[in-house]
Amino acid sequence: MNFTGSGEMFNDAFILGCSAIGAGLAVIAGIGPGVGQGIAAGHAAAAVGRNPGAKGDVTSTMLLGQAVAETTGLYGLLVAMLLMFVHPFKTN
Repeated sequence: MNFTGSGEMFNDAFILGCSAIGAGLAVIAGIGPGVGQGIAAGHAAAAVGRNPGAKGDVTSTMLLGQAVAETTGLYGLLVAMLLMFVHPFKTN
């Protein structure tokens, strides 16, 4: 059998497979912000229920915290897109 060049083909397939697995793991990073934002919204609703006068302060603080938490999910999505479409570890 002639396996000339098969090592390079295996390396490309291995890198693409690992990129797909890494992209899947990176997308899992979206779970944390979703759960955290749900908990934050629930606690903010409870805080407003206890003290309706502080609604503006509670809402603005909650929205700022949720925006910071959402960046984690967006970074995970960015990493997944880079791994799937740019193939940074593939050498040609």
